[in-house]
Amino acid sequence: MNGDKSVREGAGTPSVRLVRAALIGGVYAALTLIFAPLSFGPMQVRVSEALTLLPWIWAEAIPGLFVGCLISNFVGGFGIIDMVFGSAATLTAAILTSRMPNRYLAAVPPVAVNALVVGGYLSVLLDIPAVPTMIYVGTGQMIACFGLGIPLLSLFERRFRRGGC
Repeated sequence: MNGDKSVREGAGTPSVRLVRAALIGGVYAALTLIFAPLSFGPMQVRVSEALTLLPWIWAEAIPGLFVGCLISNFVGGFGIIDMVFGSAATLTAAILTSRMPNRYLAAVPPVAVNALVVGGYLSVLLDIPAVPTMIYVGTGQMIACFGLGIPLLSLFERRFRRGGC
């Protein structure tokens, strides 16, 4: 896709974009909860975080990811702090991801924002050192975003070229 704005901006009708946002949110929540033992805690790899690169292609992924994260964190074990700050971190990262110039840089905001925000509040909630916790969360994010997210993004880009929605 190489930053083709015509594909990245407004692909599909309003109803297609709404359904896409809902699907992204639902898949995010489902993946987080299916892989719950890996998804929560200071040493985590949220497989669902691979989806956080989708705002680079579709703006509607931003609210979808936010709602999916909110639902996941509601069910997860860290309560209101995780719901508020974790979901806000996902929202912030999604907005920043949508503004990145290429797919590789699109993986940076979810890694950096979640490492700092989620690692920061988990260290307080669990009374463990902040820097190692941020490194653990950041490492998990790198696995999800660079290891899973970039290939997923490439798959969607190829689908676009063949006329998919």
